[in-house]
Amino acid sequence: MASGKDFNAADYIQHHLTFLTKPVGDGGFWSLNVDSMVTALVLGVLGIGVMWWIVRGATAGVPNRRQAFVELTFEFIDDQVKSIFHHGDRHRFVAPAALTVFVWVLLMNAMDFLPIDFIAGALGLFGIHTWRPVPTADVNTTFALALSVWFLMIWFSISAKGLGGWIHELFCVPFGSHPLLWPANLLFNFIEYVSKPLSHALRLFGNMYAGEIIFLLLWLLAATGIFGTLAAAVLGLGWAIFHILIVVLQAYIFMMLTVVYIAMAHEHH
Repeated sequence: MASGKDFNAADYIQHHLTFLTKPVGDGGFWSLNVDSMVTALVLGVLGIGVMWWIVRGATAGVPNRRQAFVELTFEFIDDQVKSIFHHGDRHRFVAPAALTVFVWVLLMNAMDFLPIDFIAGALGLFGIHTWRPVPTADVNTTFALALSVWFLMIWFSISAKGLGGWIHELFCVPFGSHPLLWPANLLFNFIEYVSKPLSHALRLFGNMYAGEIIFLLLWLLAATGIFGTLAAAVLGLGWAIFHILIVVLQAYIFMMLTVVYIAMAHEHH
């Protein structure tokens, strides 16, 4: 990031939107965004660890605040899954998967509340000058999550209908089983299969990326002087409060779409 008289808004935003990237092989397409991967993994382990710690200490008596919060989260997610998934024991896989997705995406989204300049300053002490702390503002992360759900959807569809039944559905639904309709059916299903991970990934990415940009613009406003600082503080507080809704809502939507896609995979046509 440029400093002193060379500093400008473009430098500031470009610096904070630059990934810590490690090329794989010759680089190009096969590169890893180390910051997104490390942050996502740490948050995943942290989320699972905290849940395990609270559940391990749970009692049958009056729950403490931590246990009550986790129980409410469990019940909320289970109620949402129960209203959508009607194809067997939801507690075997679907409800735990929904809980994992919700908590993990929520934690990754919540990284947007950390002041980016404080993070950059702390990491700069260790020689790390580029680090994006919000994994879900990286389209690679959201596509990885969405494609994981997509493969699960195909797996459950084949498990429920058999490989032959799944292929038959690709060629014979929705327009009918006449051979002349096979190309139209296949094209229709192809578009549906492609659109699901696209919409699943880009919805989460777009909202979190936009939130990240707005926070950066507010910090730039704070650099314009005392009045800019006051305005940025007020606007930043208002946006942070509103952003809480976005962070939670996007995690909820991503979780709900995961359950919906898995439930749809079990349906026979």
